[in-house]
Amino acid sequence: MSRVIGFTKSQGIYAHPYLHAACRRNADGDELCIILLMDALLNFSRQFLPDRRGGRTMDAPLVLSTMLDPLEIDGEAYNVDVVNRYPLEFYQAAMDCKLPSDIKIKRVEDLLNKPEQYEGLMFTHLSSNINQGPMVSAYKTLATMEEKLMAQLNIAKKFRCVDENDVAKLIIDKHFLKDLKGNLRKYSSQAFRCVSCNEKYLRPPLIGKCIKCGGKIIFTIAEGSVKKYFEHCMNLNRDYKLPPYLQQDLMILQRRIEGVFGKPDTKQISLSKF
Repeated sequence: MSRVIGFTKSQGIYAHPYLHAACRRNADGDELCIILLMDALLNFSRQFLPDRRGGRTMDAPLVLSTMLDPLEIDGEAYNVDVVNRYPLEFYQAAMDCKLPSDIKIKRVEDLLNKPEQYEGLMFTHLSSNINQGPMVSAYKTLATMEEKLMAQLNIAKKFRCVDENDVAKLIIDKHFLKDLKGNLRKYSSQAFRCVSCNEKYLRPPLIGKCIKCGGKIIFTIAEGSVKKYFEHCMNLNRDYKLPPYLQQDLMILQRRIEGVFGKPDTKQISLSKF
């Protein structure tokens, strides 16, 4: 839990890095919300929660934290520097394109298990109003994943210090491939459910309908959820210079997807597309 000390017109929250890291690790950080403490204690009941798996536990206030321990939050917060000015060596290292690890600047990681881990964390630039920045994240204003992906890569192209090919590689390797392979594995071992009574089956009944109510039996994992990022991966493979190993990994994944779902139908397009 945390204390609300003000309100903002921005579509987000301003908080200590520890709180942001705690939300990322211990809560569903995609859409944060505020619930007053007494409202949660007096008016909350499990009977209000959905009976479906996921919605019953993911967004429900089932855990109350009375102390924010820096050792129990996401480790990314440990990389926040806590100095009020950067030394000259920092700028010289930036000119020489050295690695961040080559320059030692005091960070949160250096203060863990010390009294200073809670107080005295400094910053380099003053601000008269924290609301002078963007009121909403571009990630929320862009409608599709393709728009978000292209916006990220366009930013990478504008920076001389960033290799856009490496950015494309990291997007595929660290995000898309893991999601694709995980969903494909789940699809191959998924259960089935009834659309009427939500009865679950490890194998579809031989009669082709729900034994309990006679309703229609459907997959619990849709084909679209498995293949939703695959086209983006192939577009990145076409437009950017990816490592040969990653290209081969995508080729093998394509064969696996086609082996499960079949090859996609040829789309007929008009002459104006040329």
